[in-house]
Amino acid sequence: MELEGVVAVVTGAASGIGRALARALALDAGAVVVAADIDADGAEATVAGIAAEAPEGATPGLAAGIDVSDEAAVVALIERVEQSLGPIELWCGNAGISRMGGVERPNEEWNQVWDVNLMAHVIACRHLVPRWVERGSGHLLVTASAAGLLTGLGTASYAVTKHAAVALAEWIAITHGDDGVRVSCLCPQGVRTPMTESDALLGVAQVEALGMIEPEEVAAETLEALREDRFLILPHPEVATYEQRRAGDRQRWLRGMQRMQRDLLDS
Repeated sequence: MELEGVVAVVTGAASGIGRALARALALDAGAVVVAADIDADGAEATVAGIAAEAPEGATPGLAAGIDVSDEAAVVALIERVEQSLGPIELWCGNAGISRMGGVERPNEEWNQVWDVNLMAHVIACRHLVPRWVERGSGHLLVTASAAGLLTGLGTASYAVTKHAAVALAEWIAITHGDDGVRVSCLCPQGVRTPMTESDALLGVAQVEALGMIEPEEVAAETLEALREDRFLILPHPEVATYEQRRAGDRQRWLRGMQRMQRDLLDS
């Protein structure tokens, strides 16, 4: 994918991977970026930071405060962007949330995680994919997680919804690949973001034990993958090995994960 000049929407752009991705797309690739986040002030700050560093004459982007699980708000954003900046060629569904605990957590909490981590992608695709099919091109980036290929300790709803996000990305790629719709699925492991700042959570201890990287490293790898039209983006390449081991001997992999959980709980 040629990124220079494309109109790109990045959700969850107020912090972490989303902010780094918005900055990299605008400042390194020359895209016209729309930074969207439920934290409207944070989205504005991301755009202001980009504008301060952008070369003179660069097309300014937009900031939008949006709940990505609100379908009417997503449709309104798509219409606003396409009317003011032009056709959306890249949608980076990066917004995500995590809640600790397992099946004992209330339905309300499960539904909240489900709506943000999966249904937000469904909603965006519902309204973008038909436009992309009609135009013959468009690119969807789904930020999932290594938890979507493997699992996440201590957080059932996050692991389950990230698996669902990976499955949706695969389905869109298969179903609409011949229509010109390209899909990439970003599955980082441990990234230093607000989500991983707590030192009291089992899932955070897991990714810290496996190695943390900076969001800017994730953004750089993502840009390279988008240019190559690569489906699976693994900023931690070892995740591919873990996934192969999981598929090759599921029983052994489960025992290994149980052992990791015991070790982390005992430490």
